[in-house]
Amino acid sequence: MSFTDKRAAGWLLQQFQLKPGKPDIFSGLRSLLILGVPIGIGFITGHAATSAIATMAAWFVGMVNVEGTYRQKAIAMIAATIGITVVFLIASLVSSHLWLVVPATFLVIFIAGLAGLYGSVAASVSLVTSIMFVIALAKFASFSNLSTLIQNSALCLAGGMWTTILSSGLWVVRPDAPAKQVVAKCYDSLSKFVNLARERALNPQDPQEWGQRFLQAQDIVIQDLTFARSVWTAMWNRQKGANLRGNYLIVLIEDVNQILNSVVVLSELLAIASTGELYFRLQREIQQAIEQLAIAVQMLSQAIVKERSLVGLGDSDRSIEALEHQSQVLRAQIINQTINLHTDEYAQLLNLKKIVASLTNLAQQIHTDAEIVADFKQGKQRRFAQRNISPSSQSERSAIIDTLRNNFTFDSVLFRHALRLALVTTLAELLASVLQLPRGYWITLTALVALKPNFGGTSETTVQRVIGTILGGIISIALLLVVKNQLAIAVCFLLLVFTATSLRALSYSTFIILLTPAIILLLNLISAGDWKIGILRIVDSFIGGVLALLGSYLLFPRWERQQLPAQLEKTIRANLAYFQQVIATYLQRKQSTSTDSINTLRYQAALENANATAAAQRLFSEPRHVQGEIEPVMTLMVYIRGFFSSVTTLAEDIREFSGEYQFTDLNRLSDSIIQVLENLATALQQGQPPQKLPALDNYLEAIHDQIQQLHTARLSEIATNPNTSTTPTLQAVREQTPLSTELERIVNEVKVIHCVIARMQQ
Repeated sequence: MSFTDKRAAGWLLQQFQLKPGKPDIFSGLRSLLILGVPIGIGFITGHAATSAIATMAAWFVGMVNVEGTYRQKAIAMIAATIGITVVFLIASLVSSHLWLVVPATFLVIFIAGLAGLYGSVAASVSLVTSIMFVIALAKFASFSNLSTLIQNSALCLAGGMWTTILSSGLWVVRPDAPAKQVVAKCYDSLSKFVNLARERALNPQDPQEWGQRFLQAQDIVIQDLTFARSVWTAMWNRQKGANLRGNYLIVLIEDVNQILNSVVVLSELLAIASTGELYFRLQREIQQAIEQLAIAVQMLSQAIVKERSLVGLGDSDRSIEALEHQSQVLRAQIINQTINLHTDEYAQLLNLKKIVASLTNLAQQIHTDAEIVADFKQGKQRRFAQRNISPSSQSERSAIIDTLRNNFTFDSVLFRHALRLALVTTLAELLASVLQLPRGYWITLTALVALKPNFGGTSETTVQRVIGTILGGIISIALLLVVKNQLAIAVCFLLLVFTATSLRALSYSTFIILLTPAIILLLNLISAGDWKIGILRIVDSFIGGVLALLGSYLLFPRWERQQLPAQLEKTIRANLAYFQQVIATYLQRKQSTSTDSINTLRYQAALENANATAAAQRLFSEPRHVQGEIEPVMTLMVYIRGFFSSVTTLAEDIREFSGEYQFTDLNRLSDSIIQVLENLATALQQGQPPQKLPALDNYLEAIHDQIQQLHTARLSEIATNPNTSTTPTLQAVREQTPLSTELERIVNEVKVIHCVIARMQQ
């Protein structure tokens, strides 16, 4: 087997591996209850086929993917119920006439596609609404008489309302669950991020592969943090002010951001320290300390969900104590060799001291959060600083109209997707109707679900659905050959739905494998069928997948290579603004007045970095002939993120910066870096090569000379009086050494970014 074959086989196996975690049994039981009641009523009353309308509506409303407050979930479910009922009525009115089916399909799917403009919740509601429209056209809708239409529509409405009411009743049992879950999820992803820093301490064999995983984990934390803030803001809007629980939660949310920054800085310090020999004399203690802190953060996540006091922090405390002790021993050994001590070794000692201090501060932060969780459980009052989070002042109505107006253009990716989706779905519906394909609506459904705004997402979803459908179709064929009784089929259907829903978060491919036979069994309850249904499902899904791929490739594609320069420009400008604010604080010595603005600019830069990384990932999944060169893009992502980490390290060091000592060339170096980054952003915007680099190395060399002089002076002080207390020289060394180190890394990163963009623009 060739390497390519092995890689393809490995990717295929990876699609069906379960992610780490536990099955969501609660969601599975909820699905059983949602679907079991209408099916049971249908069997009891002798109208199993008719009750399938209510079952389908209940199922689709339950599939609306909403994470947030209960109010947001209820609104989404009510909207889905209304939407499903409305499209059912439309399908009933037009289903008998092909000349009405075609324009109605186009309009319904196009409008539903535009719903993606308003976020993932609206997109989820529009998807289940579109699916119901396609199924209703084929299976349920018929305008034979008004009473039947009213009855079926009432069943559709009743199914959706049943799911909404049942879910609302379950929410009352756990009223604070959504808020606690999103905060706990932040700390869970944060623990994985801290654990990757532990791998960095071990010097990974493949730094590039580790770096990719580290950046992906960082982006996940940022996404979870952004979502947690939005949920908290929704609570704030509803309550017109945070209550006691709201105050505790927002502090825990914002502490995620602080720990995230600390871990970014720690990783940067480890990268610097691991190039020196002294690091390996503390490596084991550093690795153990980070490992215990990752465990403590994971325990903190569990304590937030269960509202219990955090116990078992003793191991992390002991690991920090062992690290501090070994660090002092190492320092004493090195300082006692003053005669042979070089400035390079002294710089290594300073960096190791910063690593120890960083880990100690991280442990203290975790202890503080553990105390907050304990107070949260006991309902104790705690004084917090005012958090600057408030809702947007723009009205929802004006925001909806403005969003639609601004995106009703071919320049909008989502407008093009909505148009593409409507055309492909309408074509699939037309083919199935004209050719009179048995159960041809499965072609339409596959194309509808598989087609995504970008080609990479479409190809990935298509492969997953086609493979999942083939395997699921085989399962359904076996079940229909063995199980003949309608009641037994209903039981198998419920068991499949329970298992699929429980495993959905762990593996989408496994979810599709189990969902396929569930749908086939449900349709078998509606109208009698045999094992051949499974064969038709497999063939139709393959045809629908091909249509989705062709539509994504041929119909007004917007390739990521065309959009990437605009995203890179935004990313560079966001990181530039962050750097400008941080370096201005060093130059102007006004730490206290710039903390809030630094935090805001850091967060904006982190979001743009994540957006740029996501854009690069989409580029890599597109056809090879439209990708262009991938290696420069990968290199650019790595060095932009490296620049962000270096600036974050400088921002964290501001707390210890007095400003009593200044590098003479710091102002000119920072101005040159700003000039380069501004020019790079402009070059990307205008599609032109960037200007030549200024003399960055000359300024950096002058700063190196000054830091060497400081180290030499400090070593002379130690030689004269080893027990000397803090002196101006020592203070300058502590402040300026990390500044000098990070400036050197920033200059190197800027030079590589400039080189890569110059190459890309050619």
